[in-house]
Amino acid sequence: MLDQSNILIDVHVHTDPDRVKQEIRNGLLSSPKKLPTKYFYDDRGSALFEQICELPEYYPARTEFQLLKNTADDVVAQTGADTLVELGSGAATKTRVLFDAMSRAKQLRLYVPFDVSEGIVRRVAQELVEEYQGLQVHGIVGDFLAHLEHIPEGGKRLVAFLGGTIGNLGPEEALAFLSSIYEEMGHGDFFLLGVQLTTDVNRLEAAYNDSAGITETFNKNILSVLQSVIGAEFDLDAFEHIARFNHEQHRIEIYLRSRRDQAIPIPELDLHLRLHEGEEILTEISTKYTRPQVETLLTGAGFSPVEWYTDPDHLHGLALAKKR
Repeated sequence: MLDQSNILIDVHVHTDPDRVKQEIRNGLLSSPKKLPTKYFYDDRGSALFEQICELPEYYPARTEFQLLKNTADDVVAQTGADTLVELGSGAATKTRVLFDAMSRAKQLRLYVPFDVSEGIVRRVAQELVEEYQGLQVHGIVGDFLAHLEHIPEGGKRLVAFLGGTIGNLGPEEALAFLSSIYEEMGHGDFFLLGVQLTTDVNRLEAAYNDSAGITETFNKNILSVLQSVIGAEFDLDAFEHIARFNHEQHRIEIYLRSRRDQAIPIPELDLHLRLHEGEEILTEISTKYTRPQVETLLTGAGFSPVEWYTDPDHLHGLALAKKR
């Protein structure tokens, strides 16, 4: 029987409709047009991303998983952590490797999954309390770019930001975000950052253009979310999925390209959106890093790098750092 007393879920996503509308409107009026990546992740979007992580072309997920398996015991030994805070936790699939290592070291006390999807936070909390005897889960439903102050204090904390998600932020935004994490951490807390490394362009582009079309479905899901958020009537078939590498910015850029001229009335935004055939809407970036770039980013945010881990092919990196 599930012990619900070991689970606490705090919900901090109290949507300001006017702010949401203005954010989306500003994106659609910008040049190029763009949409906030966070709107991928309703419950369906989170489930689709889980499927993406299982695709043969999508090497980042399995590479990071194997790297965590090889390094988790060392991370736990170096940090002495009994509390794991995971930003953008999703299904916590890879994180279980860290749980196992903490359990072996008899240090597993508290897990704090932080995700914008309430459904997945609640599901993961129940799964993990059943899997790990005595584990307490304090879930945070919120936007980690806005609600970091709600992370519970106490314990020896390891804050993890995995999956290369830092790459979804532009350079200035990434530095500001890491600085905000640093400010919320306590003396002696550790930070584990997962980054995708620069590699062969063909391999990179194939990871975001899978043959099964799951990434395309995931990309178009942002339009489905917007239909519920702002009442826009998008024809999903009128868009195609585009993912390509930007050599100058060292990043994959993902777009929705209009297949034809479109005029889309969006009364809630006081906007009549016009798209020309071939016009693109930017939905996501995924920056790829080198080790020196990662360490410069961490030190710029205030952290002291402790350890660097990578796989034999140098496809993924894990940077362990500490609050000074």
